[in-house]
Amino acid sequence: MRWEKLEPSHYFTKPVKHIYTSSIFDIKEYDKLYENQNNLSHQLWENFDTEFKIGFEFLQDIRDLNLNKQVICLWFFKDRGDRDAGKDDIELADKVITYAPNTFLITDSKQIKIKERKKLNYNRPALQLDLNKSIWNKICHVQPQRIKKN
Repeated sequence: MRWEKLEPSHYFTKPVKHIYTSSIFDIKEYDKLYENQNNLSHQLWENFDTEFKIGFEFLQDIRDLNLNKQVICLWFFKDRGDRDAGKDDIELADKVITYAPNTFLITDSKQIKIKERKKLNYNRPALQLDLNKSIWNKICHVQPQRIKKN
């Protein structure tokens, strides 16, 4: 992945250690993958798989996330027709995480709650990446003063 694009403002320690960012993937690259999210055998997805050599599963809705992974790494593919602000969809240890397009949420915490929408007109698709603890530790290895506390 493009972990080198992570900036200090993307790292958080409260309420639990996590990364939240929308700057890892260029919007043009994201759009191409978005357009082919229903065809994971498309050449674009095969190129993604070859380039990054990281397992992944496309979730039709974030409710389907697998909490048994060592690290939870979600890349949100919010439906363009979904006009909901996405502010009440995810809680990470009681912190509200906004479900927004082309945004990553990465944490080793299992304190994630996916909230049901009162009016669910759209699925909330996401890519769940197979990130292991060694990669997590590597991308989190930054100077403590650079990490935001909230």
